[in-house]
Amino acid sequence: MGKMKGQTNRFIADNAVQRQLRGNMTDAERRLWHFLRARKLAGCKFRRQHPFMDYVLDFVCLENGLVIEIDGGQHLENKRDQERDKHLQQAGFRVLRFWNHQVLQETEAVLTQLTGC
Repeated sequence: MGKMKGQTNRFIADNAVQRQLRGNMTDAERRLWHFLRARKLAGCKFRRQHPFMDYVLDFVCLENGLVIEIDGGQHLENKRDQERDKHLQQAGFRVLRFWNHQVLQETEAVLTQLTGC
């Protein structure tokens, strides 16, 4: 992946927003993190609640330019999410989105999709 643009905005950095989110992970995020942490998935290093530009990414593998977002129902056809994905793609990332229930009920299928990344 080439050089990334715009690491994070000042508000996120100054207020440690990502630290607060790490302490309040959803059940789905917690479950997926169990499989992503410590290079458990294909040897890839993932970070959780990582600040980038104006966003805090649920999970990111910087080496492979992969962002994983875990969403609840409030994200259904969300225009802000579409804009966010567009900005992340312009910065060189590939964005995969999964619903909470997919991660919780179809964990193996989600992991299989991620293994090919």
